[in-house]
Amino acid sequence: MSVGVSSARGFASDNSATIHPDVLAAVASVNVGHVFGYGHDEITRRVERLFAERFGAGSSTFFVFNGTAANVLALRAACRPWEAAICAQTAHLNVDEGGAPEAIAGVKLLTVLGADGKLSVEEVERRIERVGDEHAVQPRVVSISQCTELGTVYTLDELGELAELAHRHELVLHVDGARLANAAAALGCGLRELSADVGVDVLSFGGTKNGLLGGEAVVFLNSSLSEGFEYLRKQSLQLASKMRFIAVQFEALLTDELWRRCAEHANAMAARLGAAVGELPGLTITRPVQSNAVFARIPAAATRALQERFPFYVWDESTGEVRWMCSWDTTEEDVDSFAAAVRESLALHPA
Repeated sequence: MSVGVSSARGFASDNSATIHPDVLAAVASVNVGHVFGYGHDEITRRVERLFAERFGAGSSTFFVFNGTAANVLALRAACRPWEAAICAQTAHLNVDEGGAPEAIAGVKLLTVLGADGKLSVEEVERRIERVGDEHAVQPRVVSISQCTELGTVYTLDELGELAELAHRHELVLHVDGARLANAAAALGCGLRELSADVGVDVLSFGGTKNGLLGGEAVVFLNSSLSEGFEYLRKQSLQLASKMRFIAVQFEALLTDELWRRCAEHANAMAARLGAAVGELPGLTITRPVQSNAVFARIPAAATRALQERFPFYVWDESTGEVRWMCSWDTTEEDVDSFAAAVRESLALHPA
């Protein structure tokens, strides 16, 4: 029985995109012979060394299956049972992990509002309270999303300020870097500049949203946090037996800055889309377009009409805010066709 595959393209998520040909070629290149499993092979070790070159000689990297695991395991490594993580209310950690930080890591989340999804030093400092009080959960981690869930990007100075605050209070700075590549591309900096050099302690480095078949990496920049992590990964069901097939995808991504080229393209397509629809009557761009996401508010009838033709998500049903995501494989034709459809839908369904 054959199964048809639709060629429909939309703006629902960078998770919906195809796999980069270089990544598929890399997987095929190691699909020969037999090697030891569970990462005890030269391919995985080679890619771990490549991560150390990109993030710093003192870093250590562990591959896992998905982003939820990467974030939750980072918290498990950093926190004891009575400790908590401070994050934005809109953080993926808080709204899109299905309660996994609490259920799996046993870590309470202390949330703050955060303008456009970003934490400020002042907001974080207000959450560092009742330290030493045995009746209160103790703050241990400051966790940020880079890029944020609202498509915004922390500057290097903002990251440095948060790291200084965290370390002054003996806290750990964690970065959910599912779209770290998009942030680095937006800022025009390297991966190490955006992490180790500004004081990040541990991060989740995303690949699935940037051209990989599947796989994420937990990168420890503070070596004291990685002790025993191999046991945590196994205990949390995230130790891949055929590890080389995850690791080699990252080798493709980190070679010749494929990660940057993919992210720059996705960002450029979002900028193109934002410029194409930003002045349309009845449409309001609701967030700064800084990475590969465009957030907008349009009439509900226009949204429904558009969704009959293009997949995308309604971000906030109460306000009519929608999210349009661009990917490494989004084309100019995709953007222009969608922008024309938005214009047509707004004309037919004005506010």
